[in-house]
Amino acid sequence: MQIGQVLKKIGGQHLDIACTLLWGNLVTWRSKKQVVVARSSAEAEYRAMAHGICEAIWIKRLLEELRIDCEFPMQLYCDNKATISIAHNLVHHDRTKHVEVDMHFITEKIEGGIISVGYIPTKQQVADILTKGLYGPAFEALASKLGLIDIYTVKDLSLEFKEKDENQSGLEDGIQYPHFPSMSPVKLMRKKMRQERRILLTAELLSQDKEADNQMVEAAIERSKNLDTTVKGKYSIWRRDYDNPNSDSTLKLMRDQIIMAKAYANIAKTKNESSLFDSLMAQSRRSQRAIGEANSDAELQPRALEQAKAMGHILSMAKDKLYDCSIMAKKFRAMLQSTEENVNAQKKKSAFLIQLAAKTVPKPLHCLPLRLAADYFLMGYHSRKDDNKEKLKNPSLYHYAIFSDNVLATSVVINSTVLHAKEPEKHVFHVVTDKLNFAAMKMWFIANPPAGATIQVENIDDFKWLNSSYCSVLRQLESARLKEYYFKAHHPSSLSLGSDNLKYRNPKYLSMLNHLRFYLPEVYPKLEKILFLDDDIVVQKDLTPLWSVDLQGMVNGAVETCKESFHRFDKYLNFSNPMISENFDPNACGWAYGMNIFDLKEWKKRNITGIYHRWQDANEDRTLWKLGTLPPGLITFYNLTHPLDRGWHVLGLGYDPALNQTAIENAAVIHYNGNYKPWLDLAISKYKSYWSKYVMFDNPYLQNCNINE
Repeated sequence: MQIGQVLKKIGGQHLDIACTLLWGNLVTWRSKKQVVVARSSAEAEYRAMAHGICEAIWIKRLLEELRIDCEFPMQLYCDNKATISIAHNLVHHDRTKHVEVDMHFITEKIEGGIISVGYIPTKQQVADILTKGLYGPAFEALASKLGLIDIYTVKDLSLEFKEKDENQSGLEDGIQYPHFPSMSPVKLMRKKMRQERRILLTAELLSQDKEADNQMVEAAIERSKNLDTTVKGKYSIWRRDYDNPNSDSTLKLMRDQIIMAKAYANIAKTKNESSLFDSLMAQSRRSQRAIGEANSDAELQPRALEQAKAMGHILSMAKDKLYDCSIMAKKFRAMLQSTEENVNAQKKKSAFLIQLAAKTVPKPLHCLPLRLAADYFLMGYHSRKDDNKEKLKNPSLYHYAIFSDNVLATSVVINSTVLHAKEPEKHVFHVVTDKLNFAAMKMWFIANPPAGATIQVENIDDFKWLNSSYCSVLRQLESARLKEYYFKAHHPSSLSLGSDNLKYRNPKYLSMLNHLRFYLPEVYPKLEKILFLDDDIVVQKDLTPLWSVDLQGMVNGAVETCKESFHRFDKYLNFSNPMISENFDPNACGWAYGMNIFDLKEWKKRNITGIYHRWQDANEDRTLWKLGTLPPGLITFYNLTHPLDRGWHVLGLGYDPALNQTAIENAAVIHYNGNYKPWLDLAISKYKSYWSKYVMFDNPYLQNCNINE
């Protein structure tokens, strides 16, 4: 490193310049204005030396991080002998009284072996090129020491390097390098060694590549020796005695023929082979009519095989006239791309239709609540008071919470639960529905009371405390941003967004019946434990043992769903947001709503509803999670959920047709979570019987609305 200083005209302050050279090459240079006015040139030079040492220490640490060890002290050159004397002499005199701090700093680094200060003549001080107005020859001499090149010179740089290489000597193998006056012999030797290593590595890679090619050739030759190319027996699918091992082989053959015919027809059209084009298209239509809607050979029309033979004859003619490998490949690629686009469009349309069917109420289910509500008011039940009020608040009984607007689904949940209960008279069902379905729900259980059990039906609109000033979701529903997101007033069709966003248009994600599960202590303040059930479940065993499960101080008892990777926290929450990543483990195990035992005493103690409100407010712009109740549930009950045995709750009957049959039959509760609900035509047929056997199909209301098996 070489340092220098120049006096600025304004204010008399000095400007420090430090140049750092690594193996003869300039790597950094730095200028810094001294903050105080120096009283002597020695003081200014000394301060410049301190700044230069700081730069050298920074370079040393950078090299150490790059694992380049500096065995010797870093050399610092200065052209002021007085400054060098001060650095090596600890005696204080009139020249050092103003630089005591810098002096101790420099002395410490010299004694520590980090820096070695040496003298350099002024003519060789390269820092002067940055601080002084030098005359021509001096400037060019210092510029050459720094390896500076004029990029605007007319002379070709490659020729300049070539001329310098020809004058260079001392290299034994004839490898030439550009020569710079500042290039040291050590550097030249290192460059030579690097070049030699590069040549050796290249040769080694080439030899390995050649060896691999030879091995592949030998393997191919050996394989060809053992390959039996003789024709054995029947081989042509066009022969009469061709064996047909597959039940749909003819159907597949005809479909492939149609594809080939369309490809040849396109080529024939471009080559003005109109007669062949017409023949191919006509035979394609005949083959398509012969296939019809068949899914196997048995469903094909009797003349289908004759059409296949006729198509084979036309394809043979087309091949003789039109076959060209490259053209056929292009046609097939174009057809493949077109087919893929059609498939993607159909997938989007299918996703849209499935979501539409999932949230559309079928006509029979629309009929049922209308008939029930009409009879409720005609028969005067609206003025009837509820009995068994003491049971509704008795914490020693088994209490269930069901929040639903589906009368038929709720009846199945309660019927299946009561049927398997050992003591039905001790079971109390708290049903909350909306104003539209309140009368129908009441009427159903008045007309069809489950044996011994107590049923309470409430209207969510009667909960006056559940308002926008208290409930975060209701407050957010009033915001224009959520309305814009949900109803998409100024956005393109939801169909173009795909199924991922489309499913959040389902009204259940904004229904307060869906979010009421976060207010259980407010709805049932006298109870200590309650079992929450979704309306798309079926109970197959007695559930009373759940009240005896030790939750070990937890609030929520639920079955975990992390057997598969897609049920962990990172699939529900946005871990790119620091609020989520700093508070939750992305690999934490998820759990399921649908059957949950809640300890309401512990709930109140830990202020669970307050935790829910805080996170729901933070997600007003939906950056933490999308709509729904499971993500805020995972957050609210984080580290507060006790895992139940998997046999209590089996999920997936609403979307997965490949569930284990034994697990379904042995489960206490089966859950039709997903779009394929058992009361819809979309339902997976093999799972529907588990639900339908608890439906009272002989009930007059169901028969009048054409609800049957």
